[in-house]
Amino acid sequence: MLKLSSGAALTTLFVVSFAAATILPGGSEIALIAVIQRNPETVWSAIAVATAGNTLGAMTTYAIGRLIPNRIRSTAIATVQRYGAWALLFAWLPVVGDALALAAGWLRLNPWISIVALAAGKLARYLVVAAAWLGIAASLLH
Repeated sequence: MLKLSSGAALTTLFVVSFAAATILPGGSEIALIAVIQRNPETVWSAIAVATAGNTLGAMTTYAIGRLIPNRIRSTAIATVQRYGAWALLFAWLPVVGDALALAAGWLRLNPWISIVALAAGKLARYLVVAAAWLGIAASLLH
């Protein structure tokens, strides 16, 4: 298997995390685990990079949502209308998350509040993934 420098691994993680938060399919959690496994000294950097990439990818989806005509209605739009930017705490969920970010853009929610909510939800997800992986790896070593 190809061994990347920690810098290259983090750059790749950013790109994968960004793409996974757009309408493109992807699994940023697997990329995060791979980086942590190969470069355990970068765990906090990896979490930060994955969070930043995934948040910026979601904001790209948000921006696309701003371009959609006002005639569309959906469950995601109704959810974001009901809960506002706080619905974006769940933008990390598969399938639904992209729709929430898209709906937030379509509804023209405040982008600053949206990015905070997106980042908080995504950070929480990556912290759980990293903690779970590190716990599993530690138990396998003992």
